[in-house]
Amino acid sequence: MKRAIISADDFGMSVEVNEAIEIAHRDGLLSTASLMVAGAAAQDAVERARRLPTLNVGLHLVTIEGPAVLPHARLPLVTDGNGWFSSSQLGLGVDYFFRPEGRRELRAEITAQFEAFARTGLRLDHANAHKHMHLHPTVGALMIEIGRRYGLNAVRIPLEPPAPLMAAGNYTDTLGDAALRHWTRLLRHQVRRAGMRANDWCFGLAWSGHMTADRVAALAAHLPDGVSEIYFHPATHKNALLQRLMPGYDHEGEFDALCSSGFRVGLAQSHTQLCGWQDVPLPRAG
Repeated sequence: MKRAIISADDFGMSVEVNEAIEIAHRDGLLSTASLMVAGAAAQDAVERARRLPTLNVGLHLVTIEGPAVLPHARLPLVTDGNGWFSSSQLGLGVDYFFRPEGRRELRAEITAQFEAFARTGLRLDHANAHKHMHLHPTVGALMIEIGRRYGLNAVRIPLEPPAPLMAAGNYTDTLGDAALRHWTRLLRHQVRRAGMRANDWCFGLAWSGHMTADRVAALAAHLPDGVSEIYFHPATHKNALLQRLMPGYDHEGEFDALCSSGFRVGLAQSHTQLCGWQDVPLPRAG
């Protein structure tokens, strides 16, 4: 059976992102959103989510290139004076893995983000991490360990198989892509060991920022068996923050794709059933 979770990241980053998520849920195929609890428009996102009881909301954990919940004074190693995480995956990766003070700051911030989500009163549907930083073994382990205290039972595995992308359009698999797929095995092991739900496949990595209507309609026709999460970065307009952080992203195009008839038709023709994280079976014991 083919099943798909249609989701959006960066809920709370800006009002333009929030607007797109609300419209795409009401008028399109979007069922799920991941909240940046320290985002500039996080409160606006929470208010919209409360008006949309069928929108499933999880935590979009920020441990790189984004705002922290805790002040810089409590995270002097991993944030700048404005309380913003570095954009360096290598630098933060070293701090989180090799430096005890880095791990202490990471633990405190992850706890603070789950606590901030809990204060919204929203049900915690799932968790993932900005820029997929939960693939880092320390980030992933702490997200799972701390998250389960707040009711976490579903985690995104960013495993994108190449065959559907090749069949759908312009895509060339690289050694880096293959290495990333191999690396996801550690995260899947962590998630299974914790008894949490996980998707089989994930789409939105190779075409990140360019999940346009034509592409996703073609992709829908070639989805593999199992549970696929298809994630987007929609916005109604590109503001200064989105332009600075993601200058090459087609946010409006991804918003249009979520509401496009071609995407809906492609899913129907491939007999793909829409679902949510709550529909994914828990791993078998042992």
